[in-house]
Amino acid sequence: MRHTSQPDTATVRAVGKLTEALEVVEEARGHLYAFHRLTGTADFTLEEAIGMLRDAGHTELATRLDRELLGRNVLPGRWTYQVVEDYEDTYYGVFREFADEVRALTPGRRHAYEAELKRTRRTPELPGHEAEPRDVAGAEDTRTATDRAVPSNTSR
Repeated sequence: MRHTSQPDTATVRAVGKLTEALEVVEEARGHLYAFHRLTGTADFTLEEAIGMLRDAGHTELATRLDRELLGRNVLPGRWTYQVVEDYEDTYYGVFREFADEVRALTPGRRHAYEAELKRTRRTPELPGHEAEPRDVAGAEDTRTATDRAVPSNTSR
């Protein structure tokens, strides 16, 4: 692997594409956590409904729900937390390790592709197109780590 202070355009684009893929994986992971939380909430709500059915005199149905549905696996042998853990151990963790390795090709620049897009697409000197947060009139230096690591270049 090459490590330079200014990676070539093809490398920046490739790292950007992998970062884009990682962002989708992060979103999928978030949905998996939402699935985990929603399923858990449904199980606790089901427990309340079982108690209410039992109190209303529907003992046999409440007993069946308690025995057959409450605490049931969502996949063979797995509750949702196990699905989340398997995803993280089998796929997510490996993806993150490769993403970190690939990002090393653009040292100090986590969003090198986007930074290049910003540099080439913005209109210098036009309000709303500032290169960095500190360039906004009256703003403090609120640059991100990426902004601090990359020299400002305002030419198009």
